[in-house]
Amino acid sequence: MIPRQFIRASAPVFRRNAFNAPRVSALRFYSNFKAEEQPRIRIGSTAPNFQADTTQGKIDFHEFIGNNWVVLFSHPADFTPVCTTELGAFAKLAPEFKERGVKMIGLSTEGVESHNDWIKDIEEVATDGAKFGYPIIADASKEVAFKYDMVTEEDFANINSGMVATVRSVFIIDPAKKVRLIMTYPASTGRNSAEVLRVIDALQLADSKGIATPIDWSVGEDVIIPPSVSNEDAKAKFGEFNELKSYLRTTKSPID
Repeated sequence: MIPRQFIRASAPVFRRNAFNAPRVSALRFYSNFKAEEQPRIRIGSTAPNFQADTTQGKIDFHEFIGNNWVVLFSHPADFTPVCTTELGAFAKLAPEFKERGVKMIGLSTEGVESHNDWIKDIEEVATDGAKFGYPIIADASKEVAFKYDMVTEEDFANINSGMVATVRSVFIIDPAKKVRLIMTYPASTGRNSAEVLRVIDALQLADSKGIATPIDWSVGEDVIIPPSVSNEDAKAKFGEFNELKSYLRTTKSPID
């Protein structure tokens, strides 16, 4: 259990965000966290659970995952330019994620009211008319940012003493609640939404067909037969294949 000591600010905090846009932030709650108690998240780790307010109500994260794949991605702050383009792009791709059985959920260390105001901007400038349909976590206490190590080295050192911004982290989590992929981007660099979809396609195909995918793979292209599969078993399972090396064999992409 992570010890938490909350200190409530006595008044709204007037500040500029990470991109120098002046605005009024909500009341802040700060938490004291110990570095030695931070979970170590690796590929294959169980995604840490948490309860939080979101723009679509309170959630228990493991209950939110249910039997779905989930993309959890964080943002440095509300009303920041790069994040606005990212959230809009993911909103436009909602049908693609739904088709793959994937739920999306964002996060920023602001409150729900601020998130809702930000969503209005996102729908105005970044979704091409698409409705913003997925929740954004209100992580003002930074509990989730701490559990998922979503802060820079400098901000982690200051996490107990004031406002910190999350970095652009992406976690792909499977229905067993295992972390399957982690990507982290600096604040200045926008993510590639197509890459997130590509990785989900690759992970789901690998799980269902027992294959691996090569560099720059996309749906329909040849896949790799794992070295653990013998040639005899590979022929029985996949039919014809191309043996470039004893450890590198490719075959047509299996069809679901």
